[in-house]
Amino acid sequence: MLAVAVGLSVLLPSSLRAQTDAQPLLIVVSADNNDAPSADEVAQIFKRRKLFWSNGARIQPVNLPADHPLRQHFARTLLHLSPEAQEEYWNEQYFHGVLPPHVLASEAAVRRFVGDTRAGIGYLSACEAGAHLRVILQVRLDGHLEAPGDLPDCR
Repeated sequence: MLAVAVGLSVLLPSSLRAQTDAQPLLIVVSADNNDAPSADEVAQIFKRRKLFWSNGARIQPVNLPADHPLRQHFARTLLHLSPEAQEEYWNEQYFHGVLPPHVLASEAAVRRFVGDTRAGIGYLSACEAGAHLRVILQVRLDGHLEAPGDLPDCR
């Protein structure tokens, strides 16, 4: 895991590295969603292998664009896939009729979608979270997973 964290550091622009060092990546759902998937279940959701929440609603995962540093961090840490491996995975899944999660252009779009969509799930940098979201998992830049806890002061 250390090799991934060191390699990822090189990929992130220094301004984002500094910002992300100070705050975890958050996996978020709507504040109205009571499910609390584990890291493995989150991976299954974003690989489209887990499709429904406990209440029977179809899960609606959303991604940031493929070249976004947070998506790359999320994919390497939780999905254990490099950008190239992700592309290969989805090319294969496409032929089985499985489509990847929708891609939204920005963290603000992810925040709005997940907050407004009870079945939605996404990821954001900590300072992008809002009151209408519930954090289910925190992922530090070094790859360590943590239960939701105190968020950094973003003022």
